Amino acid sequence: MWVLCRGAELSGVLRSVRGMAAVVDAGSAQSLGEALGSARASLSVAAAAAVWRVGDSRLAELVAGAAEVVARAQAVLLRLVGEADAREALVGQGAPSSAAWLRHRARLAPAEASTYVRTARALRSELAGTGAACADGRVSLAQAAVIARTVAELPAEPSLRAAAEQRLVADAAAYDPVLLSRVGRHLVAVADPDGADGRDGDALARAEERAGRRLELSLTADGEGGAWLRGRLDAEGAAVVRAALDPLSRPLPSAADGPDPRSPARRRAEALVELCRRALSGGGLPDSGGDRPQLVVTVPLRTLAEGTGVATLDDGTVVSATTARRLACDAAVVPAVLGGAGQVLDIGRSRRLFTGPLRRALVLRDRGCAFPGCDRPPSWCEAHHLRHWAAGGPTNLANGVLLCAHHHRLVERGDWTVRLATDGVPDFHPPPWIDPARRPLRNHLHPRPG
Repeated sequence: MWVLCRGAELSGVLRSVRGMAAVVDAGSAQSLGEALGSARASLSVAAAAAVWRVGDSRLAELVAGAAEVVARAQAVLLRLVGEADAREALVGQGAPSSAAWLRHRARLAPAEASTYVRTARALRSELAGTGAACADGRVSLAQAAVIARTVAELPAEPSLRAAAEQRLVADAAAYDPVLLSRVGRHLVAVADPDGADGRDGDALARAEERAGRRLELSLTADGEGGAWLRGRLDAEGAAVVRAALDPLSRPLPSAADGPDPRSPARRRAEALVELCRRALSGGGLPDSGGDRPQLVVTVPLRTLAEGTGVATLDDGTVVSATTARRLACDAAVVPAVLGGAGQVLDIGRSRRLFTGPLRRALVLRDRGCAFPGCDRPPSWCEAHHLRHWAAGGPTNLANGVLLCAHHHRLVERGDWTVRLATDGVPDFHPPPWIDPARRPLRNHLHPRPG
C-alpha cells in the first residue's frame, strides 16, 4: 500500500533518522534502542511513500538525502561492530568471527562483512575524524575503508597520519571511493618516495595472494529456466580464461543478416558453453565416477518421437522436449526400460551417432554450419537429424546436416524446414512470415571443392 506523502513530509521522515549516530556515543542502551526503533518506523513510512507524486528536482534532493541516511546508518553499524568486535561479543554467540556473524545475521556478502570489521577496528583505534565524518553522513562505508587502508600504509608517524586522514576526509566530499583511493596512493607515494616502489610491488604481491585465496565459482538456477554464473578469478586465471574465450566470442558478420547482433556479454556466454562442449567432446578431461564426463539426459521415448513432454538432466533440471531432441541428435544414446517406480528393468548398449567417418563426411559436404549466412566452422557445429532418429530417421549422410548451436536450436523449434536437394546440398525453407513462398535458401559462405 502506498502512503500519500509529499516531498516536504518525506524530507521530515528522513531527517528523523539522521540523529541515530549521535545516540551511539551519547545515549544509553535504552535510548539507543529507542532511536533505532524510531528510525525503523520512520524508514517504513519513507519506503511506503508515493514517490511518484514528487517533482523531478525535489526527487533528486530526496535521493541525496536518502544516500546520507544510508551513510549515517552505516556509521551506526560501524560503531556497534567495532565495540562488539573489541569485546568479542559476536564470537561469544558461537560465531567463528565477527565477520562470520555479520554474514549470517545481517545477511552480508563475505567481502562486505570483512570490510565492516576491518574498518570498524581502524575507526576505533586511531581514525576518530573519519568516524565523526561517518556519523555526520559525510563519509560512506566504502570511503572510510579507503581512508583506513591508506592511513595503514603510511609511515607510523602520528602527525603524518593525522594530516593524511584530514586530507582524505575533506576529499571524500568530492571523490567517490575509486577516485579517493587514487588520492590515497598519491599521498603514500609522496610521504615515502624512496619506499613507494617497493611498497607498490609488495602491495601488488599481497593483492595477488589475496586474489588467489578468493577464487570461487558458483552456478545457481535462476528459477526461470536458466542459471546465474558468478565467480572471481585472480589476474592470471582471468587472463587464461579471456585468452580461451576471445577467439570463440569474436563477432561473426553474416552476409545474410548483417553484423553479428549478439551483445559482447552474450558472445562470451556462448563461447564459455562452446569451450566446455569441446572439452567434453575431446576426451581430455579426467574421469568422473569411472566414466568420462558427460551430460546425461533422461527422456521418455515418446518425448523424442512426438516432441511433447519434458526430459530431465542429471542434476534434476527439467528441460523441454525441443531441447531433449536437439541434445539427442549428436550423442551417445543408451536405451533403458524403467518400471513404474522408476527402477531400471533393463539397459541396452550405447549407440554413437554421427561420429567417425560419418562425421567427417558431413564436414566435407557442409564445411561448417549449413544454415544460410552462417560462417561458423565445423568445430563449432553439431550434427542434426533431418528426420529425428526416434521417429525412424536413419543415421546417415542423407539424413544429417551440420548446424551451430544457435541454428540447431532454431531448426529444432520447427519453423524452418531442411531438405537435401538433388545435388546433395541442404536447402533451408524459411517460415511463411519470412517468405510466404518458402523458397529454399542455401549457405554460400563455406568454400566447396570444384
